Amino acid sequence: MTYVIAQPCVDLKDRSCVDECPVDCIYEGERMLYIHPDECIDCGACEPVCPVEAIYYEDDVPEEWAEYYTANVEFFDTIGSPGGAAGTGVYSFDHPIVAALPPQETGT
Repeated sequence: MTYVIAQPCVDLKDRSCVDECPVDCIYEGERMLYIHPDECIDCGACEPVCPVEAIYYEDDVPEEWAEYYTANVEFFDTIGSPGGAAGTGVYSFDHPIVAALPPQETGT
């Protein structure tokens, strides 16, 4: 089981969750953040600090964003398990589900 970042993160990337993650398993794509399913320890520290409520426990992802479970898992098909996001920087790609979205309103 793992936590999942969903659509509200797209084009926002607040990073509050990154600061709270004790195992450094939240990676940054071009347009959103992704939680590595094999590195996440299910502590839940990231969920309450997300200002747009984009983070859900895998079994609690709203139906409208169910495909984001797949996006979070498949994002790592290319990069594998680097063992921590801090040293990787921002990746210049996103999962195709995210890449296909039009620009999202971020409220700023």
